[in-house]
Amino acid sequence: MAAMGMYSLLGIGALIVVLLILRFWPEKQVVTEAVSEPESEPPRNPIGTAATIGQRQLQQDLTGSALGDDGGLLLLADGRGQAGKIAAKLAVDTCLDLYQECQAMEKPKYYFRKAFQAANHTILSVLDDGRGSTCLAAAIIERSRLYYALVGNSRIALFREGDLVPVTEGQTIDILAQHRYQQGRISKEQALKLLHERRLYNFVGQDGFHDIEFFSEPIELQPGDVVVIMSDGVTETAPWRKIEDCLCLDVTPQEKAQRIIALVEASKHEDKDNASVILYDIYDPVAKAAEKKKGNKKKGSMNLEKIKQRLSDRLCV
Repeated sequence: MAAMGMYSLLGIGALIVVLLILRFWPEKQVVTEAVSEPESEPPRNPIGTAATIGQRQLQQDLTGSALGDDGGLLLLADGRGQAGKIAAKLAVDTCLDLYQECQAMEKPKYYFRKAFQAANHTILSVLDDGRGSTCLAAAIIERSRLYYALVGNSRIALFREGDLVPVTEGQTIDILAQHRYQQGRISKEQALKLLHERRLYNFVGQDGFHDIEFFSEPIELQPGDVVVIMSDGVTETAPWRKIEDCLCLDVTPQEKAQRIIALVEASKHEDKDNASVILYDIYDPVAKAAEKKKGNKKKGSMNLEKIKQRLSDRLCV
């Protein structure tokens, strides 16, 4: 009986030990690893700009820009004459000052007309005796649409799917001759004689200024497009095909601009002028990835096709 009592006590003691262990045993903690969402790509500046002085003693090209929620403004002024640098700065500053005041996004043609006229007036007020003038190119990108205006011989172009298409003609004697021939105002022989005359007939900073080359219709932009403005120091020096190669690269807008200017600097062209470029990259990583995955060809812009046809017709003069 004594043995049985001892065994009972031992059994009760063991049970108590087990209960105590169970009571104070730490609960199993379920560790859930937080699944980190892929980091979104940081916003990048869509604008790139670069310039070179060429073989001139003074840099008279100047670019300017302003960014908004749905686009922005690009400016390029190519100064001419003794005080061309001052004229270019006055033009760019005037356009930037009026950008918000004129509600440029809602009324782009009104803004271009007012800004260019104001720039002309300012230059004439500050610089007397025609000491300085400037070519002036401007582009507004707003809600995937391109609006543009030009005075002079800089070039506004749109890069799409490997092709860089000029959307402006320029205001030089050869272009003027072609227009007058198409209007029936001069003969074909007269037009042909002027085909190699690249002298400017219009610029900002002259009495009687009024002629601005405007967009006829806004151009619908697509992901991957690049709006490019170049001074004549670029277009007359760098091969067009190589400029397109630079724009094809998967690099930042700033690197694209620098590579274009590097073409000018590497050129063996004699008497290189100031050269400047400013561009706006319509970059959409989501749309770009979807487009690459589907392998679909983008729809063309009807207005861009009209511009291509107009350029083709002009070459047939």
